Amino acid sequence: MKIGILSSGGDCPGINATIRGVGKTAIMHYGMEVIGIHSGFVGLLNKDIQSFDERSLSGILNLGGTILGTSREKPFRKLLASGESEKPQIIIQNYEELGLDCLVCIGGNGTQKTAGMLSALGLNVIGVPKTIDNDVWGTDITFGFDTAVNIATEAIDRLHSTASSHKRVMVVEVMGHHAGWIALYAGMAGGADVILLPELGYDIDRVNEAILDRARRGKPYSIVVVAEGVETPDKKRPSDYITRTIEAATGIECRDTVLGYIQRGGNPSPFDRNLATRLGGHATELIANRQFGRMVCMKGDKVESIALSEVAGKLKVVTPEQDLIVQGERMGISFGK
Repeated sequence: MKIGILSSGGDCPGINATIRGVGKTAIMHYGMEVIGIHSGFVGLLNKDIQSFDERSLSGILNLGGTILGTSREKPFRKLLASGESEKPQIIIQNYEELGLDCLVCIGGNGTQKTAGMLSALGLNVIGVPKTIDNDVWGTDITFGFDTAVNIATEAIDRLHSTASSHKRVMVVEVMGHHAGWIALYAGMAGGADVILLPELGYDIDRVNEAILDRARRGKPYSIVVVAEGVETPDKKRPSDYITRTIEAATGIECRDTVLGYIQRGGNPSPFDRNLATRLGGHATELIANRQFGRMVCMKGDKVESIALSEVAGKLKVVTPEQDLIVQGERMGISFGK
């Protein structure tokens, strides 16, 4: 069999470990031919490829980013210039001309949706979920999440000393447009006093009261962790709005820090390397067993798979019943409610 591998969407720690897991399992165990496709679906449109062997897949386990490059190309979004074939048809043609027996798509929600649509058109496709946001539906965890949480937690740890030294409120903005998993896990691990998530909403008066209550109890500094997707009246960065509002309402000096892309850069954590390796290996096993149209996933501590058709258009979000939220509230942490 001959398989192609691509990575699409945002970069993420662990993609290279996944490429290695898929490729080495395919070559060493199943005797398959493996090609890498550059720049996501753009590479498939242009047939921009490279051949992989055992040697070319060595030394990439610990590397951040993706050796194949990536793009946010969505081939089903719109047509090419008038008179040309639709992009999906070009992809199908190139898939056939390359002699592929399966396409492995490493990516987040958008990538898995595209993979499902290509599968519906008759291509043999396997999806591997990737995102630091941990919001891909159908899997308990995605690789990249643990690394991002580690980075964010370390930053929060460091800000504690500044906050306590200057008796300030430090507002830390982390990634997460629609799902607040990073904010929740890093906030809890970093000992945040207030954690704001896009799924739950918040009452700014409750936030201010939580800060003042700490001050009345002899704790003149606080750490506030907010996900970037939290809405604000002025439609600006939530950290900016929260910082200005807290300082104006409480009279306590307040500073904000936006972690940004640093959360998804650098080397993957050992956990993410092992998770990516397991997911990649299982993807190749599905190919060998000709179980196409599926996305590999984690259910508890087991690697399983789910139909791509079940994943598309869904998002895994934090709910109020999440055990970390319940425990946090019992310990006096404010979630803005």
